[in-house]
Amino acid sequence: MRKLLVIGIGAGNPDHMTVQAIASLNRADVLFIPDKGTDKTDLADLRRGICDRFVTNPASRRVEFDVPVRAEPTSSYRSTVDDWHEAIAAIYEGLIRDEISGGGCGAFLIWGDPSLYDSALRILERVRLRGNVAFDLEVIPGITAVQALAASHKTALNRIGDPVLITTGRRLTEEGMPDNAGSAVVMLDGKCAFNTLADQDLFIQWGAYLGTPDEIIISGRLGNVGAEIEKRRDEARRKKGWIMDTYLLRKPE
Repeated sequence: MRKLLVIGIGAGNPDHMTVQAIASLNRADVLFIPDKGTDKTDLADLRRGICDRFVTNPASRRVEFDVPVRAEPTSSYRSTVDDWHEAIAAIYEGLIRDEISGGGCGAFLIWGDPSLYDSALRILERVRLRGNVAFDLEVIPGITAVQALAASHKTALNRIGDPVLITTGRRLTEEGMPDNAGSAVVMLDGKCAFNTLADQDLFIQWGAYLGTPDEIIISGRLGNVGAEIEKRRDEARRKKGWIMDTYLLRKPE
């Protein structure tokens, strides 16, 4: 039976790699490195750098593969993502079938943690349900962007007795700041959804490229720093060709 490891590699700093993650990299016969195009070559380079630094298994090899670009959502965001995941599942199936021997072990290196706002596990479940290739799955947790954000801002995610909600930019735009939580972590926000909020007294702690030499962090009252965050975000994205960011919103005490 093929063995497949899904390894969380942290939010961008190679020092985020856990002992368990490093050991798992060295268990694998083949390491799968996704390539998301020239605009995001830094992401593949980070994975390559982690392998260069931590992999000591002389029998391991790397296989790079192209990730299809997701279409712009039309009438249904969910159906657009579903089609994209189906295309990636076909690629994953081919990699597992062709690159891992019957009793071999392969590994996917996942930004942050595979279980928090990442689709690799859902896509691999699609592969399993197709029934064309069998594999055992093991998940190795990693440091998330949420943890890295809190650490960079030197803050705790929760206040005493107060729940924390994790949501997306799309949901924040549609629903506003949640009523049932004093703090909300917002991920996957490509359009600065915080600028749609009526309450400008919210406190925001924002971070991009967390844990990397390019890290940017800004915090303050939303009404005072919202425009600055959007400006810095746009500048950074134009410069690098991509951006990965997240933020924490808090209601006033």
